Amino acid sequence: MAKHTLGRRYPDHVVSIVGADSVIRAGWPKGPSGFQYRPDFFAEVWKPGEPSRVFLIASKGNHSGAKRSYDQLASASAHVEAMHVGTWNETPCFVFGTELPMEGPVTVHALHARGTGGVLHGTSKHPLRNLDGVAENENIMPGILPPAEGDEVPSPEPGFYVGPQYEAWFQHVLARTATAGVTAFAGDGDTTAQYLTTRQGSQRFTTGFAHAAAGSVQDAEYELLGIPFVGTDHVFRLNNKRVEAFSGVAADLFQLLSPRNDDGRRTPGKVEQYRSAVHSLRGSWSDRTWDPKWGGPVSVHEDGTVLAMRLLRL
Repeated sequence: MAKHTLGRRYPDHVVSIVGADSVIRAGWPKGPSGFQYRPDFFAEVWKPGEPSRVFLIASKGNHSGAKRSYDQLASASAHVEAMHVGTWNETPCFVFGTELPMEGPVTVHALHARGTGGVLHGTSKHPLRNLDGVAENENIMPGILPPAEGDEVPSPEPGFYVGPQYEAWFQHVLARTATAGVTAFAGDGDTTAQYLTTRQGSQRFTTGFAHAAAGSVQDAEYELLGIPFVGTDHVFRLNNKRVEAFSGVAADLFQLLSPRNDDGRRTPGKVEQYRSAVHSLRGSWSDRTWDPKWGGPVSVHEDGTVLAMRLLRL
């Protein structure tokens, strides 16, 4: 819902949803129990060559009713209030509470605080970075410092604050973490590792295991809705039916994220080119949800990823 809302509000931008915990891990050392609150996701609204804008997202769900959802909305607000990006108390955010009853429709309760902050401008001393460069960990002091009132210096409040000197770093890590999510969705661990910092767990992906979506022998590749995709597939049982699920990335986009030289060796990914291509392709992806040749539902996202499922008939 946040992605849909922001996409309508910023039609000339792309919206990427990124897990907040992974991004925060790259910048703040694991803190004491007073800092356990944090957003669930970041929504990065971006356009090549321009500063990104970040929206914080917290979401909860229940199988009860409206009263439980209202309580959850109140508690979720603590998670988005635990992080400020830019101007004090002006970071825009979304809070969701979803009712999943055993019977009846799904109901989503949503709150949105607009705010004027969240824009990652960078500074003259710390300008925005080339996203092709390797991201690194930072050691940002935990805590949010409220504005001073008179001569009194306020004490920091628990939480996470992205000040002007860290805006360029934050955009860099945010973009590369989103890119890691794309390559991980295609099943290529070695490619994913290059987009993460050590604290984000890059070493977990360098175990020698990678689906061959980036190599000469593909793990899985299909043409869906007329578009070639590479990725990985799995077979599982659903209500006693064997189901195949394929997750992947448009082949031409994946070549930008996992390029090879003439010797077949992996070279650094081209995040800037990838994002430019994704931006130019926005609104052009097929909105069809069924591929008769594949024989099942297909969902293509604006970042070039696809999820397709079909029943396997033995």
